[in-house]
Amino acid sequence: MTATTQPDGPQRPAGDGAGVGLAPRMRPFVSTVFAEMSALALQTGAINLGQGFPDTDGPPQVLDAAVAAIRSGLNQYPPGPGTPGLREAVADHQQRFHGLDVDPADVLVTTGATEAIAAAVLALTGPGDEVVMLEPYFDSYAAVVALAGAQRRTVVLRAEDGFALDAAALEAAFSERTALVLLNSPHNPTGRVLTPAEMAMVAAAAKKHGAVVVSDEVYEHLTVDDDHVPFATLPGMAERTLTISSAAKTFSVTGWKVGWVHGPSALVAAVRTVKQFLTFTSGAPFQPAVAAGLALPDEVFAAMRASLRTTRDLTVEGLGRAGLAPHVPAGTFFVVGDVARLGWDDATAFCRALPHRAGVVAVPVAALADDLEAARTLVRFAFCKREGVLREAMGRLAAADLGPAR
Repeated sequence: MTATTQPDGPQRPAGDGAGVGLAPRMRPFVSTVFAEMSALALQTGAINLGQGFPDTDGPPQVLDAAVAAIRSGLNQYPPGPGTPGLREAVADHQQRFHGLDVDPADVLVTTGATEAIAAAVLALTGPGDEVVMLEPYFDSYAAVVALAGAQRRTVVLRAEDGFALDAAALEAAFSERTALVLLNSPHNPTGRVLTPAEMAMVAAAAKKHGAVVVSDEVYEHLTVDDDHVPFATLPGMAERTLTISSAAKTFSVTGWKVGWVHGPSALVAAVRTVKQFLTFTSGAPFQPAVAAGLALPDEVFAAMRASLRTTRDLTVEGLGRAGLAPHVPAGTFFVVGDVARLGWDDATAFCRALPHRAGVVAVPVAALADDLEAARTLVRFAFCKREGVLREAMGRLAAADLGPAR
């Protein structure tokens, strides 16, 4: 098994207007599958299981803290690195849940995890560098690597292998040009949680090639069975790992866009240098609210996992009844089904037909992959919805004719 490398982007046209318009490296990212499928949901009135946002509000303590912060006048620019209270809360959270010793001075608050990832990649890579990532991948990963002028090298997680990490493919992805590993576990879109052995393989490869690891851990509290293990806790990795998380998924506040990154002082300083010219700062009244959320009792976090297990199991069972051959996820908000058993050989065509056939929206995994053949018949469904909504969606799928058009 081999790693895949992104194809060269289209060339800028010559002649009049050659210097005008979108840079060639960004032309593959003009539109996203999420926008297309969400538009289909609006047009058809379908249940949107495409985008991974909850349809309920987060803990009332967190929401009330945000309202109180707004009313008390915390509505102007917060400090660039983040409010001291949130930086301290992140450090306390990492010690409480993961046994990580983090200096609040080495915590940087960002406009969501997406900005933390972008600032890290832009700060630490450039033309000639390579970034290793798992495939399929969250769509912003490919875009920000292109923004940096670097090249992505992907390690394909294959459905037939249960999305396990293949040692040979991992080794093939690294080279003397590897500058960064962009890791996501729990993994979007497959729902896979890397095993200790798989994490050790990544750590060994990163150390061998002198690469920094950017570990996207936004689903840290959304594992169904086992506790999350931060990558920075692996032997010898704290000094070369940037850990990223956010409030969005944990507290069901995706619209707040409050994230953070922590790690070695020099690496965080590099990320901060870039971040200050992206948004500078944001989310003044939301930062103390997130700090309050991170300090909530253990039973609140346990209840989140219990609820996640319920909606996961409901969705897996429903997709199975509909013939979609689901892969049972160990974490995140997503479950991947396979439409090959229904007679389809193109998941994108299936997803375009699904809102009309069944009144449900999903996204094709091929839109998040370079190896289109590996993802050709895979479809991602989000289960971060109310039980009643999911039961309705699963009922629609079971009742619909999901076979290919004849």
